[in-house]
Amino acid sequence: MNDRETRLLGRIRAWVVLFIIGLVLSGATAIPLETELNWLVKVLRIDSTTWAPWDDGFRGWVYYIWMGVRETNDHYPFLAYGTDWLAFGHFVIALAFVGAWREPVRNRWLFDFGLIACALVIPFALIFGGVRGIPIYWRLIDCSFGVFGAVPLWLCRRDARELEAMGK
Repeated sequence: MNDRETRLLGRIRAWVVLFIIGLVLSGATAIPLETELNWLVKVLRIDSTTWAPWDDGFRGWVYYIWMGVRETNDHYPFLAYGTDWLAFGHFVIALAFVGAWREPVRNRWLFDFGLIACALVIPFALIFGGVRGIPIYWRLIDCSFGVFGAVPLWLCRRDARELEAMGK
């Protein structure tokens, strides 16, 4: 393996590791939602005296989510099982990308799959976020996961194609 091939393989593996870490962290944060929201409410110094139902700003949205999660967990804790499965999905997808880390040319299809999934995040967040009453700024934050996830995958796909052209 020449220096160029070694650099390409190293760069692909670094981006794949970053992508896997992002998937795992993103999934892991879906499990302790109430704990995370309790922390965020404290950091933002939000309480029932600082929030009003007509407050449609970021702090109001955080308070609204916090109250919704708390009330749901108090009365219907089984619904949180859905976000547990969301986390599981992230973990399984991350596990699949180990194949791309091991053999990026042979498993180049994973980069295409990931790019398609990242692209689909945008209409999914915009459409279903709208249906569920999610503010546009929050939907755009959700869309950013697709955009930021696509960058390393696109770089990996480009470099894997170059490796393939070299006969690797």
